Amino acid sequence: MRDIAERLRAWHSAGEPYAVATVTRVSGSAPRGPGAALAVRQDGSAVGSVSGGCVEASVYELCLRALAEGVPLRERFGYSDTDAFAVGLTCGGELEILVQPVGRAGPAAEAGDITPLLGTVLARIAAGLPVALARVTEGPDRLLGLGLVVTPEGRLGGFPSWSTALGDAVEAGARALLQAGRTDVFTLTPDGRACPGDVPGTVTVLVETWAPPPRMLVFGAVDFAAAVVSAGRFLGYHVTVCDARPVFATTARFPDAHEVVVDWPHRYLDAQSSVLDGRTALCVLTHDAKFDVPLLLMALRLPLGYVGAMGSRRTHADRLSRLRAAGLGPAELARLRSPIGLDLGARTPEETAISVAAEIIALRSGGSCLPLSDGSGAIHRVPGRAGASRGGLHAPPAVVPLPVPVQA
Repeated sequence: MRDIAERLRAWHSAGEPYAVATVTRVSGSAPRGPGAALAVRQDGSAVGSVSGGCVEASVYELCLRALAEGVPLRERFGYSDTDAFAVGLTCGGELEILVQPVGRAGPAAEAGDITPLLGTVLARIAAGLPVALARVTEGPDRLLGLGLVVTPEGRLGGFPSWSTALGDAVEAGARALLQAGRTDVFTLTPDGRACPGDVPGTVTVLVETWAPPPRMLVFGAVDFAAAVVSAGRFLGYHVTVCDARPVFATTARFPDAHEVVVDWPHRYLDAQSSVLDGRTALCVLTHDAKFDVPLLLMALRLPLGYVGAMGSRRTHADRLSRLRAAGLGPAELARLRSPIGLDLGARTPEETAISVAAEIIALRSGGSCLPLSDGSGAIHRVPGRAGASRGGLHAPPAVVPLPVPVQA
């Protein structure tokens, strides 16, 4: 929907009814993926595309019908063995479409009226703010089209008819996809448990996200940094390497980095501070006080999601002493993850990078870092609710540093 957001916002602001058709599922060869959208205004004007032309006319008619009836509609289009030019995809794939009226929902579709939620989503897209819209695309009729808006700060809106368990599970899944900057589909039981999509009575949810990739800032062009950069890119971060030494900070040494910057770390962070957010991960790998202290003094006062610093326990103790002397208080120092990473027994740069990535994932999702085989009950939790266990599986997150020999 991002491609047509500007036009939709104009229609929405003017109070003009329209219908949005969204691709919710794709199988086989299909021209567009989940989230592709076509919108039709009450006067018949249209914007967007769901198939690149194969089924546009039929979807257009579905939008007009949804506007007239005021109810969400669902339809599947696929290849016809008997007539390749019938209403279907000539490329041989299948796609499923959800059509929802906006600004004109009948009484029977009160739960599926996404008008207020879509207004919030469109406003955040226009402002360049991350947001996710989750909608039920398959399930009981009373839930079809039911929506929920999620931001990095929490749930902004949703319908009262969401059950607590299902609503929490949808929020958790939407927030995870928002953090990754991905649009995707998942399936839940009515009580919020993850399950395969072919189980009777399940609820399928489409989550559309609008967000730039989260940032990972790696300070220190050391040998461990290349592996951390690769792990960060694999997790979907936009990764920047920064070092004040031009001989080390080169694209040749860090081919997986999106950008390599030659600058003093604290100066670069200051220049970027206005565009960083709670999804940002900052890894300080220099373990050199002249770089670390000015950088961490600034970083620990910013609303970043993760701040980790490499170094032995002796280096960490010295660093804490310098940061206290510079004016940081206990609450600010408690945000520092150092020595960086989880205790996986890592020795090589690649193993260390995995331990750092694991700590970042655990911190943002509230994981306990315990083996799943040691617990029982559900294995998923609501991100951002540290220690919120289900079925007694996990205790609050416990951060265990890497062994001393790994970090100088």
